[in-house]
Amino acid sequence: MADNINTNGGGGNTGMAFIVGAIVVVLAIVAYFVFARGGMGSETKDVNVDVNLPEVSAPAAPGGN
Repeated sequence: MADNINTNGGGGNTGMAFIVGAIVVVLAIVAYFVFARGGMGSETKDVNVDVNLPEVSAPAAPGGN
């Protein structure tokens, strides 16, 4: 009778755990630069838009009531 003994000693998801851990570390670094250092573009910009359009009058409607 053959015994089925697992001699590998571990699970098969070690590679997946390493990949997920690396993704978590990268996201932590990105979050640090975005939130702790004031964001990607933390420069304050003064945007002043002034739109001056000429006055346009509509033609008179026919039937003039």
